[in-house]
Amino acid sequence: MRVPETIQSDRTLFMPNFRVLGVRVDAVDMTDAVTHMERLIDSRRSGSYVAVTGMHGVAEARQDSRFREILNAAALVVPDGMPLVWLGRWHRLPIRRRVTGSELMAAFCRKTGSRYRHFFYGGAPGVAEDLAQQLHQTFRIAVAGTYTPPFRPLTEVEEREVVSLVEDCDADVLWVGLSTPKQERWMYEHRERLKVPLMLGVGAAFDMNSGRLRRAPEWMRESGLEWLFRLLAEPRRLWRRYLVTIPRSVWSVSLELLHIAKFE
Repeated sequence: MRVPETIQSDRTLFMPNFRVLGVRVDAVDMTDAVTHMERLIDSRRSGSYVAVTGMHGVAEARQDSRFREILNAAALVVPDGMPLVWLGRWHRLPIRRRVTGSELMAAFCRKTGSRYRHFFYGGAPGVAEDLAQQLHQTFRIAVAGTYTPPFRPLTEVEEREVVSLVEDCDADVLWVGLSTPKQERWMYEHRERLKVPLMLGVGAAFDMNSGRLRRAPEWMRESGLEWLFRLLAEPRRLWRRYLVTIPRSVWSVSLELLHIAKFE
């Protein structure tokens, strides 16, 4: 994938934000995020995407400048993780709670109901279908379609099939569950090919909101310990993320907060 040296962000509404290791994080709560999503969809402009980003995304962006540009080009970058909430407060921004992918999906569907048509792309076989059915039963959303990609790059024929499928079903919002950084790269690569007003990368929300993956107790979520719960639940898949990738970025964040180093 070739990404331009400078990617212009498609943002239609200014909001307070702060930067962590060169990544813009918008200081929004759940209500702000849902409202902004509605505005993006109602504008009927295609190509906008939302990045639901925690310290994992920031750490990946620290190692990959192109990925950092892709995050900064998002129409909205929401703080998924208590460390980002704490950093926002450090910058004296009134962030009360984090905005997780699973909660954002539920909050958006709860508020908008059947107003928009939803497409679900990602997950293991059967997950997208279960998720769509669960959200339809709970919130009466209109399901435009689902697609479970194979665990390999799509062929050009398959790519054209996906584009046709999304366009034929006239989707308003496309939920992407591929995990970071794959889902953000996918949204950027497809922002001009898919004529859908809004895409969101929500990762594990596919498993959580379909009932396949149990969330941490509330006290762990609010104290910043959900990472530990997820690590214990999926150690083989997540050990490198939580024990290697993220810790590597903690020192850099400390240097940035102390104004010893600056990261662009």
